[in-house]
Amino acid sequence: MVTEATRTLRLKVRAESYAWLDAAALEVNTVWNWANATSMDAADRTRRSNPRWLSGFDLCNLSAGASEYFERIGADSIQRICCEYALKRRAAQRFRLRWRASKGAKRALGWVPFKAANLKRKGVSLRFAGKHFRVFERDRLDGVKWRDGCFAQDSVRDWWLCLPVMVNIGQIAPGRDAVGIDLGCKDAAVSSDGGRLVSGMYRSMESKIAQAQRRGHKRQARRLHRRAANQRRDALHNFSTMLVREYGRIYVGDVSSTRLAQTPMAKGALDAGWGMLKTQLQYKCQSAGREFAVVSERNTTRACSGCGALTGPAGLDMLAVRHWECADCGESHDRDVNAARNIRSVGSRCMTSVRGNEQHRQARRRAGHLARARPGKRAQAVAA
Repeated sequence: MVTEATRTLRLKVRAESYAWLDAAALEVNTVWNWANATSMDAADRTRRSNPRWLSGFDLCNLSAGASEYFERIGADSIQRICCEYALKRRAAQRFRLRWRASKGAKRALGWVPFKAANLKRKGVSLRFAGKHFRVFERDRLDGVKWRDGCFAQDSVRDWWLCLPVMVNIGQIAPGRDAVGIDLGCKDAAVSSDGGRLVSGMYRSMESKIAQAQRRGHKRQARRLHRRAANQRRDALHNFSTMLVREYGRIYVGDVSSTRLAQTPMAKGALDAGWGMLKTQLQYKCQSAGREFAVVSERNTTRACSGCGALTGPAGLDMLAVRHWECADCGESHDRDVNAARNIRSVGSRCMTSVRGNEQHRQARRRAGHLARARPGKRAQAVAA
């Protein structure tokens, strides 16, 4: 069975076009900041008798004719910026978004969006807004029909061409039934069958990054950061692809990297890339026809996967204990593998959403509902 999925081709732009793209990014920032100020003014209740949140359609109408004031971006790019701003603001549910700074320490990374019809093939190069661009690995565009894309700049100030394309993916029958994944800091992920994904891509380069920063070599430090990020992304892709190919059902614990980022374990949690792994598993399982879920991992470390007794190590003081023996049945366990097996058992019993952490949101929503309930019925709701 063959299914269609959207993938993004990321091709590096040759350095000869960087100056033009940098100037175009300044114009994009101007349009974005205008949309931010206009939307904020239209939604201001202290100044407007009928405040409203402007949609992308409204911003496109208000920006009609603005392309004559810009040298590099046209009307289609301005419309893409307005629609993207409206989409981001609606998703964030905020009064205004962050301003895109064009200079200084908080300078925003360059971004130049375009519509699919504005990017044309011209021989060995691509043409956009009257400018020819050459990219590396141009043969990847042969026979490809792309959709609306953008030019994006990374932290090293290199430019990349990002093109969403439709690809055909063949579905292969899995060799095994189900697997549980326990997320951690030393090992980013451990499967219930004993497979491990080692973490620490940033830790391995931390000393080199510190030396470059002390010498004032900011560009070298950015390159080292990008190398660590690329290594982490490649390792996560290989691990997630292996899981999707071998297993029909994949269950992951609902540990939150956002919450651990506010603790002393923040560096290890962010270096592991849990959120990226969940995202990759989600869209790869959807494309391959696999079952994926994020389940509660409460007591999965303490519970024995053999008998279910809560005899395992608990608390922060016992994090150093990686191997333990059940006091009831006498079975010895690897702490991470045992937790992964319990996660697989929980996932097999009940299905939850692929987003994870919904139980906490539902509990907060239920608590707010109970707080607004009448006192006579509050006890009945709590008891239920």
